[in-house]
Amino acid sequence: MMSRSYTNLLDLASGNFPVMGPVRERKRLTRVMTVPGVVSELDDDQANSVNSDVHSSVNQDRIIIVANQLPVKAKRGPDNKGWSFNWDDYSLLLQLKDGLPEEMEVLYVGSLKIDVDINEQDEVSSVLLEKFKCVPAFLPPEIFNKFYHGFCKQHLWSLFHYMLPYSANHGGRFDRSLWEAYVAANKIFSQRVIEVINPEDDYIWIHDYHLMVLPTFLRRRFNRLRMGFFLHSPFPSSEIYRTSPVREEILKALLNSDLIGFHTFDYARHFLSCCSRMLGLEYQSKRGYIGLEYYGRTIGIKIMPVGVHMEQIESALRVADKESRIHEFKQKFDGKTVLLGVDDMDVFKGVNLKLLAMEQMLKQHPKWQGRAVLVQITNPARGRGKDLKDTQAEIQASCKRINEMFGKPGYEPIVFIDRPISLTERVAYYTIAECVVVTAVRDGMNLTPYEYIACRQGVSESASSSESNGPKKSMLVVSEFIGCSPSLSGAIRVNPWNCEATAEAMNKAISMADAETQLQHEKHYRYVSSHDVAFWSRSFFQDMERTCKDHFRRRCWGIGLSFGFRVVALDPNFRKLSIDHIESVYVRSKNRAILLDYDGTVMPQTSHNKTPNAEVISIVNRLLGDTKNTVFVVSGRGKESLDKWFSPCKKLGIAAEHGYFMRWSSDDKWEVCGPNSEFRWKQIAEPVMRLYTEATDGSSIETKESALVWHHRDADPSFGSSQAKEMLDHLESVLANEPVTVKSGQFIIDVKPQGVSKGVVAEKVFTTMAESGKQADFVLCIGDDRSDEEMFEIISSAISSGILSSNTSVFACTVGQKPSKAKYYLDDPAEVINMLEALADASDPGSFTDTESDISL
Repeated sequence: MMSRSYTNLLDLASGNFPVMGPVRERKRLTRVMTVPGVVSELDDDQANSVNSDVHSSVNQDRIIIVANQLPVKAKRGPDNKGWSFNWDDYSLLLQLKDGLPEEMEVLYVGSLKIDVDINEQDEVSSVLLEKFKCVPAFLPPEIFNKFYHGFCKQHLWSLFHYMLPYSANHGGRFDRSLWEAYVAANKIFSQRVIEVINPEDDYIWIHDYHLMVLPTFLRRRFNRLRMGFFLHSPFPSSEIYRTSPVREEILKALLNSDLIGFHTFDYARHFLSCCSRMLGLEYQSKRGYIGLEYYGRTIGIKIMPVGVHMEQIESALRVADKESRIHEFKQKFDGKTVLLGVDDMDVFKGVNLKLLAMEQMLKQHPKWQGRAVLVQITNPARGRGKDLKDTQAEIQASCKRINEMFGKPGYEPIVFIDRPISLTERVAYYTIAECVVVTAVRDGMNLTPYEYIACRQGVSESASSSESNGPKKSMLVVSEFIGCSPSLSGAIRVNPWNCEATAEAMNKAISMADAETQLQHEKHYRYVSSHDVAFWSRSFFQDMERTCKDHFRRRCWGIGLSFGFRVVALDPNFRKLSIDHIESVYVRSKNRAILLDYDGTVMPQTSHNKTPNAEVISIVNRLLGDTKNTVFVVSGRGKESLDKWFSPCKKLGIAAEHGYFMRWSSDDKWEVCGPNSEFRWKQIAEPVMRLYTEATDGSSIETKESALVWHHRDADPSFGSSQAKEMLDHLESVLANEPVTVKSGQFIIDVKPQGVSKGVVAEKVFTTMAESGKQADFVLCIGDDRSDEEMFEIISSAISSGILSSNTSVFACTVGQKPSKAKYYLDDPAEVINMLEALADASDPGSFTDTESDISL
């Protein structure tokens, strides 16, 4: 058995952990191909081979849909021998095929609802693959129970539905052994996918919270894999989600997908907020698409509620009409106004709140006593536990009390159906109901209202066509906490916890004039019929294609361990700066310009002590000791700080406050490079900044001679970013007639005189060198933020204007792998220092002065 204290996620993620329960070597499935070809097997010991650069011989696109359960039903054969299988027509996974390209092959990977003996697993796998294109993942019982009933239902389901384990008896405490089982189960699913995948041609579409770490396992093997994930449950607010002890592991695993889908904007917003607060990632919205930049990859965020299968519902309506079920129910409830509830037996469905609201309505509006009936259909529970048993007992007690209080011969206000019912029976109930009531306290989507609207529309060729051809009407009372609520603008939305308000809403719904219910029905039906399950899957797949279109053009490689693993994707023209290459060019050059940013480039942003250490001073002095070098520190910091810190570097050029102040060496006076100004604009800008500082805890104002900077690095990420955007608009408005520019940077808003930038500094350095007969034939320019992009941008214009020669060797380098105008990158300040040290070591010793003797730190 796996140790309960097992916490090494690296081993878990790489598969080096004891397996829970008996496992035997199972015959591998052959690759499924649509055209002849040869694809080599991927052995398990190749787990570290994340590059998939060898193209398969299969060119036809295929999609592999991965979910907890396969869309098939299994039945034991005669004499308890063998198995028979058939499609589960009600499975969303099967229905979504309607929206995929007609020629696209679909393969399914998932588990079965039944236990298959280990000796039968190979045979079952072969049958399912051959006849259904399904690949079963068999989970050992010990793993399954902890994975599904443990981590999925006890931890994730509760967390995503806002139930926190305040006590051991309420929701259950976090149990690391359940997390280990969840990881182990996801790894088993990944192995089954890997056995059948054609990595260069296949799309992967993963479904729901059971498989949230699967993207990491697959991305580790194939870093160019085209992969989407859709979450069918709510995603909680960051205040709730951050309570999970494995919060970052799950977020980082999801970010190994290319496209992440949610039913509503609220769920997506909560996910983006978690990424911002816990991982420091900010999203961007461009032309209607939302994207997260993550190590050079843009991860798409898709917001699209799932729909219903219209043909299936219409078919069920025809059967129900043919079997006279609709007529039967109409006779049964003749003279009654039927309200309908269809819910799973679950603590979050709010069934008892609905019963209490019905009770309240009968009390407040006695006219409905003997006339209004609530038919409550409750599907069997999929989870288990004390909370569920308490909910069931509470519902039964309420039904009994209400029926005893208001019931009479021939009339029961509550008809409670606590058994599985067929789709035919369900659509018959939908057809006769005047109103559907959904009072879930939290639900990912809930398709009951959509099904109801489709059924109330009916089918024109039904046996009762004369009646069904009349005006269609329907009415909905829905909880504001369910995913379908935003799309049903004509529904009466309620807070299900407020039973009195829900009761009034139910009364309003069944008392509404026919003309209004017809109008609302028409509006809802237009949406439901056009946004069906095929529309949803088509839209998701098209977005996945768009998001993945550059996969094979970019250079990719995997870095990181365990669930910190991620793929770095870079443009082919953007590459890491090779120290050997720059050193060889450096040695051959005659006149060199070296421009260095400070914070985030030479000095780590996270460092509390910003004073350069002796190593940095030594390297800078050795570079200055070579007379072929012109070295500048170009920083946004004030001149006093830079002058003090680099006082041992006598020949160092310094451009302070983004170039407003500039000097060529310590012997020179500071030049003012910006326009002369009395800085009257500060009297306008500073009160505005103070206003936002007082309202934003953790923010501060930095006052420079030429600029004002508002910092919000230590503020709440979401609120600080929001306030920065507001301040940017505010300052641009009040300073519109002043000679200043207002810009946003990394956690800052910067106000400075016009015409001042690091790009101007670079141009001045290049121009001065050229005018003195020392035109630079080697340029090294390094920085880490937006202000440094101005230096990179000026280089190309300097070459075109002749300030730099077309033969000049240019090394524009950004720190960190991110979109940039620079051609090269280095990962962090430590690599910058290593590179500068290599150049210092390669400098011409014959041209050194005794500057190193000036070191006084």
